[in-house]
Amino acid sequence: MSDLKSYQEQLLQGLEEYFAQTELETGDIFVLGCSSSEVAGGMIGKNSNLEIGKMIVSIIKDILDEKGIHFAVQGCEHINRSLVVEKEITKRHQFEIVSVVPALHAGGAAAVAAFKLFQNPVVIEKVTAQGGIDIGDTSIGMHIQHVQVPVRTSIKEIGGAHTTYLRTRPKLIGGTRAVYE
Repeated sequence: MSDLKSYQEQLLQGLEEYFAQTELETGDIFVLGCSSSEVAGGMIGKNSNLEIGKMIVSIIKDILDEKGIHFAVQGCEHINRSLVVEKEITKRHQFEIVSVVPALHAGGAAAVAAFKLFQNPVVIEKVTAQGGIDIGDTSIGMHIQHVQVPVRTSIKEIGGAHTTYLRTRPKLIGGTRAVYE
C-alpha cells in the first residue's frame, strides 16, 4: 500500500471518530493545521509535500462541505499562522482579509492546497473556530475558541505526524451556587 493511501485511511478514520464525538453545527468553523513534512516522516517546515497537502485538504473539505461547516486552513509561522478561507465567510464573520499568498515554504503545503482548491480563497489573520485538527504539532490553539477540549481517537498519528483533535465547550462561569445543567 502506498504511503499516501495509508495517510488517507488514517485521516478518514480519525475524522470519523472525531465527528462521532462532537456536535459541530452548520455554520461553525473547523481549522486545520498541518505539517506535510511531519506526515512524510520529516521535520516540520523542512520537506513540504504538496501532494500530501492536497490530499488532506480535499478530504477534510469534502467532509465539511457535506456538513455545512466552514473550513479554515492555517499557514505556517512564516505567514504568521494566517488562514486560508472562502471569501464568503469573511463578511458574515467580519474577518479582515490580509495580503499574502501561501507558498510551499512560506505557508506550507496545506495552505497552498487550500488556496488552489477553494472557490474564492482569501487569507485572514485570525479566526475563532469551534473545532479542528492539528496534524504535526502546528499549534492551532490560537485559532480555537475557549474552552478547548481534546477529542481522543484511535488515530494518534497520520504518517509520522502527531495528531490532536479539538472541540470547544462554553465557559463555565459563576460561583458555588452556579448550575450548569
